[in-house]
Amino acid sequence: MQGYMHKISTTVSVATLVACLGMAMPLSVNAADDADIAEGKKLSFDRKKGNCLACHAIEGGDLPGNIGPPLIAMKARFPDYEKLRAQIYDARINNPNTIMIPFGPHEVLSAKELELVTKFIYTL
Repeated sequence: MQGYMHKISTTVSVATLVACLGMAMPLSVNAADDADIAEGKKLSFDRKKGNCLACHAIEGGDLPGNIGPPLIAMKARFPDYEKLRAQIYDARINNPNTIMIPFGPHEVLSAKELELVTKFIYTL
């Protein structure tokens, strides 16, 4: 009986430790994600970089354009994050007649900047 109780105690201890680690990890990931999202928003609103507001309405943006669709419900519109990233990288792939700037091929945004903008847009 004592060996059985020891196994239960050890199992509970391990489960508790795993649960605590699982709770701690998202806190640091969320803090990093929050910083990335804030930087992505800054790039998206920057008229010399992403300049998404030139064509799109975005909540919190000043003087939005109306050439492109409003950037709302992005997770519903792009459930696959990578498809959204590809759209921002080069929208011509899905729509050869688009007037959206191919941010990646024209090197308007670096790979890191493109990732930051995508993270922000995905939150809308």
